Amino acid sequence: MLRLLVYLALGAGLAYCGATVPLGKRTFFGHVQAIWATEEARELQEGVKEKAGPAADRVKRGIEKGYEAATEDEAGSGSAARKPSPAPASP
Repeated sequence: MLRLLVYLALGAGLAYCGATVPLGKRTFFGHVQAIWATEEARELQEGVKEKAGPAADRVKRGIEKGYEAATEDEAGSGSAARKPSPAPASP
């Protein structure tokens, strides 16, 4: 628990410094934003979308199909609740 509080305090301190301490004309986050807006970074974004987009779509479809299969009942109505099977009649 103490370790979590220390990490939280460090994260908050870094976020505060990154947003408020100027490094030249901009803060750290300002520099990151300016770099992300360059033409080269935009080309990188588009390239990643082109290459990873189909794979991400396949994963998304697979997750949706798996969820549908897991929530279907025996009749295939899509209900997550299953009806108990009737007890066998005793002879």
